[in-house]
Amino acid sequence: MVSVQQAAEAATFQSFANCYLREINPGISVTHRDGARSVDCIEWTLAGQRLVLRAEITSRSLCGPVHFGRIWMRPGVDLQWRGVEPMSALPFLVQDACRLFEGEKRESARAFELGLMLRIMQSYQGTAENLSAARPLVADSFTFLDAERGLAYGHWLHPTPKSREGMSFWQQGTYAPEFGGDFPLSYFAVAQEIVREDSAIGRRAADIVRSLAPDAPLAAGETLLPMHPLQAEALLLDPAVQALIDDGALRPLGPRGPRFAPTSSVRTVYNAALSFMLKFSLPVRITNSLRVNRLHELEAGVAIARLVDRAGIAGRYPGFHIVRDPAHISLALPGRTESGFEVIVRENPFRAGRDRGIVTLAALTADPLPGAVSLLEAILRRLSAGNAWDLPRIAAIWFERYLDHALDPLLALYDDFGIALEAHQQNSLLDLSSGFPSAYYYRDNQGFYLAERHRASLGRLVPEMETIDGLYFPEADIHDRFAYYAVVNQIFSVISRMVHDGLADEAVLLGILHRRLENLARTLSGAGRRFAESLIHSPTIAAKANLRARLFGVDELQAAETRSLYRRIANPLWNAGAAERVGHAIAS
Repeated sequence: MVSVQQAAEAATFQSFANCYLREINPGISVTHRDGARSVDCIEWTLAGQRLVLRAEITSRSLCGPVHFGRIWMRPGVDLQWRGVEPMSALPFLVQDACRLFEGEKRESARAFELGLMLRIMQSYQGTAENLSAARPLVADSFTFLDAERGLAYGHWLHPTPKSREGMSFWQQGTYAPEFGGDFPLSYFAVAQEIVREDSAIGRRAADIVRSLAPDAPLAAGETLLPMHPLQAEALLLDPAVQALIDDGALRPLGPRGPRFAPTSSVRTVYNAALSFMLKFSLPVRITNSLRVNRLHELEAGVAIARLVDRAGIAGRYPGFHIVRDPAHISLALPGRTESGFEVIVRENPFRAGRDRGIVTLAALTADPLPGAVSLLEAILRRLSAGNAWDLPRIAAIWFERYLDHALDPLLALYDDFGIALEAHQQNSLLDLSSGFPSAYYYRDNQGFYLAERHRASLGRLVPEMETIDGLYFPEADIHDRFAYYAVVNQIFSVISRMVHDGLADEAVLLGILHRRLENLARTLSGAGRRFAESLIHSPTIAAKANLRARLFGVDELQAAETRSLYRRIANPLWNAGAAERVGHAIAS
């Protein structure tokens, strides 16, 4: 049995090496002789270090990560290979990646290299701690919260998926989702004249949060404001906040009210008995980004909630749901756009009794825990045992139904309204209570991309959308982001999971996806049609360069310009289309 330490090392190397081969150096395919055995490998020549590194390929996927096994290295002038542990090999790849710093930037290369190594070690340590605490999800009985707590590895498209700065080891048992903790919120009494709030529903945000702690002692003219305990602790160190306390405009009330559990994003919290979740800023850097609620995101959440209602989106696409963020509340600090007190109120469709079988794509397609199988494999094997179909047939049927809910409505929404969603693995949830996908849920008010050509029609429905920053984009920019999040990050993760688990043939699944996109290109008539055509008619597809973002210290949630984060990679749908065309030609 693989130990936790071995599994964490292998996962850390796999995440970084896949980003490295995609963004820095693809290497070459070679055959390595290991005694009498021939081993399929990727070989990287690291010229700056005069080293050659080989990593065994245990499983390949056109759509997803390469899975690695043993690793060997040798000096460039030596023919003798020696085995090396994954975490011992990683610094060599990091050093080579930092060769991007040349000329004037070379002086800072060492600092970036050491910073990256720190985050790699944080990710390794976080993965090892998660694996020590993790238990496999039970295929027929897991709940929404079980799945939110089940992301031991993070996603494969990031070089340091479990790096987390700003949360101490003694805090993570309570505040990190992987450890199953929960906690009461911290509350403040705020003078009403500095409160700002908005709501798209028939209930004020202030009334919603007041219901969480009705016994909290408020004086006349005060409003209750909840806060994540970590954020409350950080805010109390802010001199401007202390000035409000000294002036009597803000009173800390301490912890009280119901207990909440962190979801997979860490900063959104959940209670199965309540009709709303809450999303906070956190003084924690997770992967690339400090997690901050921006004013334009609060405004966008309420505006999109109004749009969903006024345009009739909620009932327009059966089995497709946008989880709305319909209210927000904060306090204003002079001279600041955000105070740090920003709270997003998110509707909770997964209350007790409606939470069984709800899972993010990230948890569904994650690598299996040591000694276990992936959640997707467990579900498909259970379905196969109860049907007359074999596993490949079950996998194909499951994939078709998944596309019914996760692809067709996404493109129809974009076609009808010019609204594209940042539908990556962690923002995408499926209802698998029956085993097969029966509904798709999208969450996250940071992830709406509205097409410029639809600005006028959307503005007529929700006039304030005209003035919200960061909502409208040119169609070309949307296509890159939409392709990466909905296809490369989400749909391709399902394909690669099935391939690595031996559940289906990759060419078969790509053929199903290609035919579905061809059909959408025929039936849609606007932006959705153009997007579907771009996916099947281009030899490349957009992917986010997370390693380069990490190398150059880019916080994608705060950067003013993020288009440069996207790069072109080979598009497996293009090859799938070529195979389809050859097949039709032979048949005719």
